[in-house]
This record gives sequence, C-alpha cells and structure tokens, in this order.
Amino acid sequence: MGLLWPTYLLFLATIPLVVLAYVLVLRRRRRFAVHYSSLSLIRQAMPPGIRWRRHLPFVLIVLALALLFLAMSRPFANVTVASSRTTVMLALDVSLSMCADDIYPNRLTVAQDAAERFIESQESGTQVGIVAFAGIAQLIVPPTTDREILNDAVSNLTTARMTAVGSAITRSLDALAEINPNIPATRVYSVPIEERQESFAEDNMQPDVIVLLTDGASNRGVFPLVAAQAARDRGVRVYTIGFGTTTPSILQCTPEQLGTDDLANRIGRGGFGRFGRVGFLQLDEQTLSSVAEMTGAEYYLAESADELLDVFATIPVQLRKNTVRMEVSALFTALASLLALAAVALGLRWNPLP
Repeated sequence: MGLLWPTYLLFLATIPLVVLAYVLVLRRRRRFAVHYSSLSLIRQAMPPGIRWRRHLPFVLIVLALALLFLAMSRPFANVTVASSRTTVMLALDVSLSMCADDIYPNRLTVAQDAAERFIESQESGTQVGIVAFAGIAQLIVPPTTDREILNDAVSNLTTARMTAVGSAITRSLDALAEINPNIPATRVYSVPIEERQESFAEDNMQPDVIVLLTDGASNRGVFPLVAAQAARDRGVRVYTIGFGTTTPSILQCTPEQLGTDDLANRIGRGGFGRFGRVGFLQLDEQTLSSVAEMTGAEYYLAESADELLDVFATIPVQLRKNTVRMEVSALFTALASLLALAAVALGLRWNPLP
C-alpha cells in the first residue's frame, strides 16, 4: 500500500479545526437556550438516544472528509497477477511407437485425449500452439486461442518413423518467436556464446512455455540438449513428459493415425493397422530430465492414462507473475460519498426542515 500524492494528507490537519468549530457552535447555542424550571421533565420528554444521535450526522461528515482527503492522496496497492500473455507450445510425439497398446487402446489415442483436455483447461486468454514430431518436427497449429481448431488438429494427428525431440523444441521456439519479439528465432542466439550465463536467471524468463511429450529416445535431428540450451538462452521453460510403460507389446494404429502417403502431410505414413512385435526405443528419461532441468522446468513420467491426465493438470503454465499498481482512490471516494449521503439522510430524518 502506498500514496502517489502523499502531500494531500496535510488536509487531514483541518479535521480537528472542523471538530473545534462544531464544539464552539454547540456552546454558542447553549447561551441562547431557553431555561426551564425542571430539567427532568425535559429529559423525560426527549426520545431515547436523542442526545447522541444528533451528533451522528456530524461524525459521519467528518469520516467522509477524512476518506476524501485520503482519496486525494491517490492511494494504491501492488497486486500480483498471472500474466495474460502466456503462450503454451504443445509438442507431441507421433512416432510409430506411439501406437503401442500397452496403454489401452494405444499411447497416441490416450495422449490425444489428454492433450485435448489440457487445451480445454487453459484460460481464455492463453494461446496454445501444436507441434507434431517424428523424424521431423512440424508446426501443426500456430499459437491461437481457438480451441476448436486446436482440438481438431490433435484428433487428426498421424504417425511417422523416427523421433526428433530436439527438433521439436527448436520448432516450438521458432513458433514462439513469431509472436514474442523477446524470443529470437533459433538461427540467432540471444547473446554471443562467450557471454552466456551458466546460472539460471529467473527474472529473464519469458511467460511462454513448451510442453513436450514423447515415448522414446531422440534419434534424428537436433540433439535435445543443444535445443534445451537454445531454450534456456531465450528464457523459455521446457516441461518434458515421458509416456509409456517399460513393457510395450504391439503397435496397433487406427487407420486415421496411420495417415497417408501424401507429401503435403509429412507427418504420417501409410501402412497396416497391426504391426506385431517390433523393437522399441527405450524412454530416455535422463535426457528428458536434463532438458527440463536446464530450462528451469520439470520432468514427469506417466505410465497410464490417469497418470498422464494428472501430469497435464499439474504443469504450471501460468508462470510469469506481474506486479500491477492498482489505484484505489475511487474506493475511498465512494465510501466518502456513502457516508456523506448517510449523514444527510439521518439529519433530515431526525431534524426535518421546517
């Protein structure tokens, strides 16, 4: 709490003068009062409480003046609020291993459902973008607040071969750079290499975050820790989610998840719905944990549908807190007005005009 114009508080010094003037007026009235032979008869004729209530309107006026002088000094309060300019980039692994049915009906279906719930849970002002990655990383939906477009894109994801975790991070950074001028594109470092800070600077973090979900290890594209350093340089947190069990069984994609051979849609390859037992890349938890730690975020492991829903509900996407100076002089003015109106109303009720 503070005051923008504290010198106006000097007006409060006039309140004792007003009270003194009121007392002098009361004494002056007593000089000219009519003398009665019996004061007890007068007191019996007076309604109960009339002696104190005749001073109540004046007390309310004095309080109203005090509040008005406080309002003139422009009081303010510092209020901490979450940033309304948060953007979340959702990077989803669509490699063929996401068709594993160790999490029924398969990993990708469960991830799609969890992602849609995550999108719907965001505040109305939060923008969400979607990057899908397999052997390459592709921006599916640029950051937007249109939940229908986002959910439609998630439900129509298709699979491909390989896993490019690092490329997913850099592609997400480039998408953020398009709408946040404080985030350079990945082809440009925010500071020269020799000037990069090794310590994590909380004050330099952006309100935008990346949430990356994968079920395997990166085997294509940018090395994940190199991409994590780029995110760190730009003040962007990367929350990583490792999804899947240690005992995957078979790959069983739906026809929609297999996609087509159309070159216009590079995320997706044609094929059969049931692949049988194949070799799986084990989840690289160490790398995912290092990516999150480097960027000041967290790594989560989800081995079931319920666990994945819990993870998405846990991720703190509203990270940036802004301290806003909120002036409250209008509140004091309103209270002063109400007290003044109450004083006038009581004065007219108890001492009506002739």
